[in-house]
Amino acid sequence: MIRRISLFLFLIYSLYATSQEKKNIAYFDAQLFRGNVIKHTNDVGHLITGHPDGFMLSYNWKTFGNKEWEQVYNYPDYGISIHYLDFKNKFLGYNFAIGLHYNFYFLNRNLIFRISQGIGLTSNPYNKETNNKNNAFGTKVMDNTYFMLQYKKENILDRIGFQAGFMLTHFSNGRFKAPNSGINTVALNVGLNYNFNNSQEFIRDTLASKETYKERIKYNLAFRTGVSEGPVPHLGQRQFYHIGLYADKRIGRKSALQLGTDVFFSRYLRDYIKFVSVAFPKGHKSYSDADVDYKRVGLFIGHELFINKLSIETQLGYYIYKPFKYEIDIYQRIGAKYYITKELFSGVGLKTHGGRAEAIEVTLGIRL
Repeated sequence: MIRRISLFLFLIYSLYATSQEKKNIAYFDAQLFRGNVIKHTNDVGHLITGHPDGFMLSYNWKTFGNKEWEQVYNYPDYGISIHYLDFKNKFLGYNFAIGLHYNFYFLNRNLIFRISQGIGLTSNPYNKETNNKNNAFGTKVMDNTYFMLQYKKENILDRIGFQAGFMLTHFSNGRFKAPNSGINTVALNVGLNYNFNNSQEFIRDTLASKETYKERIKYNLAFRTGVSEGPVPHLGQRQFYHIGLYADKRIGRKSALQLGTDVFFSRYLRDYIKFVSVAFPKGHKSYSDADVDYKRVGLFIGHELFINKLSIETQLGYYIYKPFKYEIDIYQRIGAKYYITKELFSGVGLKTHGGRAEAIEVTLGIRL
């Protein structure tokens, strides 16, 4: 958890430092929202008792094409936001979140899509004695991801504009500690924006790019680690080691396709296997052998979206070796990668089975 907070604070500092080079090219937006909790599993049914509502405040820096990637992605914004969400449920209470985001524009810059990653804080985490009904949040500090799609119009009344749409926000600790069903909320939002500067001209480079993105097949080795706990509270947090070996082929400026294999040494599974061998919980009655192999092997396909030194990675995998019948046979991974050099990268990702998170992975890898 400390590592995640430290990484997030580093990203905030980097964003602030970058913004100082482009003073007064910014705008602020304030929004209200109201919606519903999505019942992604029967385990959260008792936590849906009202219509969650809240507010969001965001500070955004504009780009105008000074760098190649800004023109490629239609001059996106980047920024920082905070939002408050009241779940209207006595077990969940309310959450705060702070995150970094990108705003991408479409349809003559009237349609905006935002993706944000940050840190969340809940008022009422799980407690065995005082709040054992909250099986969604096992820790007070969590990860938060949200997506937002909106219609946006600037400078309607002087520098004041309008925006409205909907958002999907997700709170989870990535099963850093059990329980961790997580909560997904979809909401309609409406708000105002205010520009701190007069409009500026975009830089439009009509010359062909001097850089080529054609590459031979590259080979990647990724080492992923972190801490996770089994699905039963108080089994104990354990280190995990996930090793990925895969090939990728870049197919253009923005994309590369991937094919590879993962080997999972998830040590929390050893504790859970021992628990199942004596407790016979629902869904595992046929298991009585505490020596079942906890290791797993998977094959996956993936896609990498290159922005600048940052890229977004998504992967879909299938277990070809999984002696312990736990979770479904298909897994997913979504994460952010940062290229320290052309060969060396780091990153943070979330591994899931459908809507159930298994682990937040901190990654260090090499691409040759």
